[in-house]
Amino acid sequence: MLFGRSKKNPIKIADKKIIEWKYATCGYCSTGCSIEVGFNDEGKPVSSRGVADADVNRGKLCLKGIFEHELFSSAGRGLIPLQRNNWHQPWEKTTWGDALDRVHDGIKAVQKKYGRDAFAVISTGQMLTEEFYTLGKLTRGLIGTNNYDGNTTLCMASAVSGYKRSFGSDGPPGCYEDFEHTNCLIAWGSNLPEQHPIIYWRFKEAQEKRHFPLIVVDPRVTMLAQNADIHLAITPGTDVVLQNALMHVIFKENLQDSDYIKVNTNGLDELMAEVEKYDPISAAKICGIDEDTIRSVARLYAGANAAMSIWTMGINQSTHGSDGVVGINNLALITGNIGKPGGTSLSITGQCNAMGTREWSSCSGLPNHRLLENEQDRKDIAEFWNIDEEFLPKKRGMFQTDIYHAIEAGHIKGLWLIATNPLSSLPNSERVRRAMQKLEFCVVQDCYADSESNQYAHVYLPAGTWAEKEGVMTNTERRINLINAITPPPGEAKPDLWIFNQVAKRFNAKEEGKGKINFPEHSADIFLEMGSISKGRLADISGMTHELLEKNRGVQWPYTEQQVSAGEAPPAGGKRLYTEAATFRYADGKAKLIPLPFIDNNEVPDEKFPIWLNTGRLIEHWHGRTKTGKIGNNNKYSPIPFIEINPDLALELGIRRGDYVRLVSRRSDAVVMATPTHRVPKNMVFLPFHFHDCANRLTLGLLDPHSRQPAYKQSAIRIERLEDQKAAAQLSMEMRNF
Repeated sequence: MLFGRSKKNPIKIADKKIIEWKYATCGYCSTGCSIEVGFNDEGKPVSSRGVADADVNRGKLCLKGIFEHELFSSAGRGLIPLQRNNWHQPWEKTTWGDALDRVHDGIKAVQKKYGRDAFAVISTGQMLTEEFYTLGKLTRGLIGTNNYDGNTTLCMASAVSGYKRSFGSDGPPGCYEDFEHTNCLIAWGSNLPEQHPIIYWRFKEAQEKRHFPLIVVDPRVTMLAQNADIHLAITPGTDVVLQNALMHVIFKENLQDSDYIKVNTNGLDELMAEVEKYDPISAAKICGIDEDTIRSVARLYAGANAAMSIWTMGINQSTHGSDGVVGINNLALITGNIGKPGGTSLSITGQCNAMGTREWSSCSGLPNHRLLENEQDRKDIAEFWNIDEEFLPKKRGMFQTDIYHAIEAGHIKGLWLIATNPLSSLPNSERVRRAMQKLEFCVVQDCYADSESNQYAHVYLPAGTWAEKEGVMTNTERRINLINAITPPPGEAKPDLWIFNQVAKRFNAKEEGKGKINFPEHSADIFLEMGSISKGRLADISGMTHELLEKNRGVQWPYTEQQVSAGEAPPAGGKRLYTEAATFRYADGKAKLIPLPFIDNNEVPDEKFPIWLNTGRLIEHWHGRTKTGKIGNNNKYSPIPFIEINPDLALELGIRRGDYVRLVSRRSDAVVMATPTHRVPKNMVFLPFHFHDCANRLTLGLLDPHSRQPAYKQSAIRIERLEDQKAAAQLSMEMRNF
């Protein structure tokens, strides 16, 4: 007798008639998954799969990667250059030659009238590294504005700032292999299963083999918190208090690694004096974690042979974001958990190539972590690029988040936006909208013509996306991966590198009295140029080539020319920084232990706005849904904005599952659907940030003083149930289809 499935028709997988697989690297998050796209006999991309022999993902892909091939044919792609005299007018078709001339002439007109820094350039974390390097060369060496930044300020600036303050340089010191060696993991404001599913799989596989404890610090019961051994449901914005209290216990009970501290750090006395103020009893009243739990976590972390911390936006997107990163570094340094297997402070980067822009875009300085403030760095790059050293500024200009305030104040009159959409991604978006309306000249360069920010552009340049271009990206663990141009951009769209080179030609040709800068046309040649100026530095890539990267499915930096000459192959798995004593990037080789007083400048709930607003990601969507909102297999899971609301709060407010409600903050309001769940406490709601004209109408514009990163995670709102549910549903639909 036959039972179950054997009695039914067997499951069949559709034959997509794939005749060729082409190699690339996923272009969504920072994990750096190697991916292959399958093409059918008509030359169309029809499938995506993970690469089995790639160390990062070992054949696996998440939901977004599985359907990534559908990006190439998604709606809203820009097909032709467009221009107009002002943003009130309709667009007119134009040629690439005229559009690029207009870009050059528009930049020069603004600078001639108002000064060099009156024109700003804002890029992204989603281009290829050779494109970042070329844009930096163009902006720093020819355009000459100092107001140049990337949208990575919105996600990784606090991690960059914290690493620099603690270690003397940016650059995550650990790697994914550390999961396989650690004896304790603290996840600070990180929900790996939804934010970085393949990194979560790497962690979970290691934990199931070795059974080390997981501690999750998050005000929400995230998917990761549900699997934690200890969940610390912290009061939003008080991570520094908890960190100081943990260090208080470690020092009081003599659990620190005194030998490591003596050899590798400065500032111990000052740190101990500060954390002395944060006994667990006092700290518990601020951070919401009881004193016994604070002591237990401190002993667990400090008592492990190797302990690591990871974090994402829950730490970074705060008025104390940079301090939160420094606090994590402090904990690692006083317990000797930097530079050894399983011991690290590892920021889980946001965008696919946020690391590439940190390393090579020159947004915060000059290529390969060089500083504008350093005279020798300015001299070296000016000589290499063939420009006057005095043309370079002597300190970095405005961060992205300050640039819009300067537009509002009338100090910046022109803007070039590249693969970023501030009307969706910046907090207090209505204020940003009003600022952009003041621009005298705006260029938007994007693969999608329907970007909201394109409403205020005078020139639109259609760009290629992801694997329509060739180049490299750097992932969270400093692994550089190759992306091949597996299909051409649609219509007349061009790769970003081509656009930058064409603009550079116009500046090179029309600028009098300056030497001409060389701009190689091919990404492989640019990569070799980058390698030549990386020699001897922390991020030395002089031993790498595009061919080596594809062969090895990515290589972590540093990998040097000397290692190649010595016959040393790139490591197959993990590679760490600061593995030898006193090798940090300060002059004496020592890291800094930095005391962190807690300054409570958060927006907090009050009588008028009694509810915490927490924002974050969903596994199926990416940033503002510009990509995933157009892919049916992603968008179907969450097609409209919604909140998670505690059932007790919903009952008090008369809200049922599926009701539409209005969220009101001090900035604006938004209409969303209510989903009751115990994942959030009664005084908090969780709102995914992916939906245009929703989360960032509400969020707070306060910035971290070091990183200038916005505090997306700590805002106060009130909730109003809408009586006319039919009208509310229509409004939500209109916002979704904007």
